[in-house]
Amino acid sequence: MLLARTLPLLLGLMMMIDSAPRILVQGHRGARTVRPENTLPAFEYAIEAGADVLELDLWVTADNVLVVHHDPLINTTICEGPGGERAIRKLTLEQVKQWDCGSKKNPEFPRQEPRPGARIPTLDEVLALAPRGGFRFNIEMKSQPARPELQPPAEEYARLTAEAIRKHKLEKRVIVQSFDFALLRALRSVAPELRRAALYAGLPRDFTELSKEAGDAPIVSPHYSLVTAERVKQAHEAGLEVVPWTANTAELWDKLIAAGVDSIITDDPKGLIDHLRAKGLR
Repeated sequence: MLLARTLPLLLGLMMMIDSAPRILVQGHRGARTVRPENTLPAFEYAIEAGADVLELDLWVTADNVLVVHHDPLINTTICEGPGGERAIRKLTLEQVKQWDCGSKKNPEFPRQEPRPGARIPTLDEVLALAPRGGFRFNIEMKSQPARPELQPPAEEYARLTAEAIRKHKLEKRVIVQSFDFALLRALRSVAPELRRAALYAGLPRDFTELSKEAGDAPIVSPHYSLVTAERVKQAHEAGLEVVPWTANTAELWDKLIAAGVDSIITDDPKGLIDHLRAKGLR
């Protein structure tokens, strides 16, 4: 008798949880809270933690190889190597691979555990992780528009990126994001099948306007401080997704959850996953 009364309630609760919008967890540069950023160990940790998306940064070497690093110049705060030239666009892949980006602990992340010998990976090496799960990739095409010598022309850059994604047959599992809307527009011309995200930091803007400027990008990715429930609602009404970056605390996660975002980019994917589970949202 008790079971007959409680079963409908339990089923109703389960249906509410199942119908709640799923907030995807994106591991920023892998999981730099606990592993050296943009390294294979960081991406492997994020996969094991259950991240839905691996977020990473892209530059192009002198011999036109796509490599995963945040800065246009190899960052000596987190990498050590032979010295000399550090601009990735002026180095060959062989020269880039001489740098160790796993031995130095990032002082901004006290929980980070070094992984000595971890090199700057190629995009190919990161995409080769795809068979380990059903997660997606969020690839940021980095650029310095004021210094065009640091990256290929937009069309070439877009073509190289699209070719790498197609080589791994990951068109349906990849998002390409950028602050440089010219790159996103070039990518739309070269590979219209790829989903694009407009990254933004600055004064508050209407998210639908940002999408249009970025060549009708279906995803808008603002700094978390720019997210409000009203802006998210307007974006959703226009058929857009909202993916803020980079939120690392429970307080910020709760604010973004309440605003109704579709995904959260975080340096601590395991922490966010645990937080969502505790709220019955995962």
